[in-house]
Amino acid sequence: MKERVFTVRNKAGIHCRPSSVILNTINKEFPYHHFWVETSDGQETELNSILTLISLGLTVGSKAVLRVEGPDEDAAVNRIGDLFEHEFDFPPR
Repeated sequence: MKERVFTVRNKAGIHCRPSSVILNTINKEFPYHHFWVETSDGQETELNSILTLISLGLTVGSKAVLRVEGPDEDAAVNRIGDLFEHEFDFPPR
């Protein structure tokens, strides 16, 4: 299992659109992996739906731990961790 601490940088936090991008990337690029996020207040959830991700209430500046288990853990933790730290711009310019 690999883990990475990330800080949310998106101004609106992790809402529906960023959640969709993160979950779609997980399903497309890492289908044989399991992902969990643990917030600084100890709330932990498996990333298996947009609603579970939104329910964490990650706002700009939130720090959390991403945990990954699967065949290519290094690539998975880096790719998904980068998405959590990405500043999304909707619609893209």
